[in-house]
Amino acid sequence: MSEPNKLLEVKNLRTSFFTSENEVKAVNDVSYYINEGEIVAVVGESGCGKSVTQMSVMQLVQTPPGKILGGEVLFEGKNLLDYKSKSKEMQAIRGAKIAMIFQEPMTSLNPVYTVGSQITEVIRRHKKCTKKEAWEIGVRALGDVGIPDPEARMKNYPFEMSGGMRQRALIAIAVACNSRLIIADEPTTALDVTTQAQVMELLLHIVDTMNTSLLIVTHNLGLVSRYAQRIYVMYAGRIVESGTTEDLLTRPAHPYTMGLLKSVPKLEERQGEKLIPIEGAPPNLAKLPEYCSFYPRCPYATEECKAKPAPELRSVDGKLHFKACHLETIPEEGR
Repeated sequence: MSEPNKLLEVKNLRTSFFTSENEVKAVNDVSYYINEGEIVAVVGESGCGKSVTQMSVMQLVQTPPGKILGGEVLFEGKNLLDYKSKSKEMQAIRGAKIAMIFQEPMTSLNPVYTVGSQITEVIRRHKKCTKKEAWEIGVRALGDVGIPDPEARMKNYPFEMSGGMRQRALIAIAVACNSRLIIADEPTTALDVTTQAQVMELLLHIVDTMNTSLLIVTHNLGLVSRYAQRIYVMYAGRIVESGTTEDLLTRPAHPYTMGLLKSVPKLEERQGEKLIPIEGAPPNLAKLPEYCSFYPRCPYATEECKAKPAPELRSVDGKLHFKACHLETIPEEGR
């Protein structure tokens, strides 16, 4: 069996935001990869650096105050960080080869233009076609993502569509341009549970039918456990655990991952049974300690954890499972 081809590989990515007083280390030495046709998730609390990591990949970080300080973003064998943000090479990749679905479709779509005009603009930027041909491609794309009467919907303004419809319209742009990688940043935020499931099933269908890779960025570990093949867990700007979905759900090796799992509601829980929250709050990214950032919130922390430098990722099983934790194993009573 041949090794899968890596479509995107991020190596030691570092992005900071600079104020008059501090450096905010939003992305601190992050590495991950996505294979062709694979679904991968990046999970963590708000403010842990998930979205900034993806904005860095796409070179959408506003400068100033943000700046990509180092690392590599290898896509189809080329380092995207070698290109300037507004270069022709980078503009040819955004939207056409890598599509990003932002977490709030109302702010991603321009409210003063129709959905059709916005879709056709993207299509014409990346494909050699007439206005009429671009319109027809847009209509087909809206139909492909399950929007009824797509011809009429092309003439709608974003405010005339529901949140779920607007999210589908953004996905349609990725479908229309045959993107090789879709980055979905909190794709189900502010959607009801039924619509969440529909959007996720739609993305899954696109991966299956178009041989597209999908990266899901979310705070909801329960949401991606059904869809992702591998999961990266982020905390305070770093990857603290990674592995197959089965590994992380059944054998979590980092206390933070364990805390995320315990805070997810389960159907089998008895009525009135309380969820177990992760105590405390994430650290200030402008004042990160030299030791493990999770130390103040970790129920299994020892003085050794505070005495040593922040842990590096190391293999748990010699395969795909990695953790950044000094503990050899989490105590059995904590599982």
